[in-house]
Amino acid sequence: MPYAQAPLAPFEIALRTKTDPLSLASVVRNEVWGVDKDIPIANVRTMERVLAGSISRERFNTLLLTVFAGLALALALVGIYGVMSYTVIQNTREIGVRLALGAQTRDVLKLVIGHGLALALIGVAIGVAGAFALTGLMSSLLFGVKATDPLTFIGVALLLMAVSLLACYLPARRASRVDPMVALRHE
Repeated sequence: MPYAQAPLAPFEIALRTKTDPLSLASVVRNEVWGVDKDIPIANVRTMERVLAGSISRERFNTLLLTVFAGLALALALVGIYGVMSYTVIQNTREIGVRLALGAQTRDVLKLVIGHGLALALIGVAIGVAGAFALTGLMSSLLFGVKATDPLTFIGVALLLMAVSLLACYLPARRASRVDPMVALRHE
């Protein structure tokens, strides 16, 4: 709408420059005031700031989701570690008997890690199924990626399995170092 038809309505001027846009703000302000001294000029910004402001909500939502995803991953790590530590403590006698009968360290590691990764695999499968079911809620927050992007699902599943492997390895290492005589006396 032309300024003469609606002189009180706010309007914007966009300029393309080859130099720093903010360095020309005073020149543009003087030119506008040369036409009409009563025109107020406010909110002079670069296009980058305009674009950043237009996606600030989406950026905040993404940051919030990233923080919660990191917390969920940390909780998964601590949870799996706790469950596996508890399992090792509960099975100390069994592990001691295995070691007394000639089981190697790698056998105990394989037993404990295999048990933990089997549980983690079940959890990842349930999580992937749940994620596929909830992709409709996430699609409005994704840009340039499909909500059912297979590479993302595979990457996250591999990350969770790697975290599970780390969480299982520490109790498994402790279990493989159990002295059979102490383990057999353990109640």
